[in-house]
Amino acid sequence: MSGDRFLGLSAYLAEEGARVESALARAVNRLHARLAPDHEVADAIRHGVMTGGKRLRPILCVSAWSACGGERTDAAYDLAGSLEMIHAYSLMHDDLPCMDDAALRRGSPTTHRVHGEDVTMRAAAVLIPGAALQALEACNALGCPPERSRAVAKALMEASGAGGMVGGQWLDLLGEGRVLGPDELDGLHRRKTGALLAAALVMGAIAAGAEPRVREALERYGRCIGLAFQIADDILDATASAAELGKNPSDAELDKSTYVSLHGLDEARRRATSVVDEALAALDEAALDAPALAALARYVVERQK
Repeated sequence: MSGDRFLGLSAYLAEEGARVESALARAVNRLHARLAPDHEVADAIRHGVMTGGKRLRPILCVSAWSACGGERTDAAYDLAGSLEMIHAYSLMHDDLPCMDDAALRRGSPTTHRVHGEDVTMRAAAVLIPGAALQALEACNALGCPPERSRAVAKALMEASGAGGMVGGQWLDLLGEGRVLGPDELDGLHRRKTGALLAAALVMGAIAAGAEPRVREALERYGRCIGLAFQIADDILDATASAAELGKNPSDAELDKSTYVSLHGLDEARRRATSVVDEALAALDEAALDAPALAALARYVVERQK
């Protein structure tokens, strides 16, 4: 089963990234219209959503949708954009002084440094229902039946909440200043990073009407690359400068447990590779011919920022 056109990872990321950017611009413009005349919040949303990024989650969502037979229409990218809206909200809150107190994100000043803490908190909160509405409207545009549209929105919200990303952020804060064991660290990051990455694959598969075994395989793939992504982040945190990464402070400066501090650099690299192999095995088990997804799994651990 395959819907991917794939001519190499660099070209794929550039082409898909451009379509995601267009979808995000549409999403932000729709939110602006709904928020008028609260221009402060609207401007902070634009800053939080549109200031760059790898756009990995929406690209994974469209890649899963395509691998399950979906056509790459604007509505597919609008659906994928709902994931980046949630991701942007999480970063806007994560960077606040009460959490990581970050000054730099993606090489630019963080949203609260530009728009203030109060406006940033409210703007990020608006993105949560905004993302749910975006997902539902995109599913309608894709012709999904109501029960499928609801399942897509449910997957997004469950991955975003206390059982997923928000719960992981809470565990991350609780873990500052103490050494976490291997199971604790895995559990934290399966929520904080892995839940939304897995949801990207699940949402694309559900929207395309994929059979359960394919959805389950894509969810396993997503959870594996979510963990690999975090391990790679920890490796980069330990080996690259703030200028190279475009963010500040590092997890080490925040006294957080990382895969490198727990296992050492070489073992962290081995673990990342092993988890990517598990992700690729999940695709093989479901007989998914998805070269883009295979290349994206490798990209997660080979990227330089």
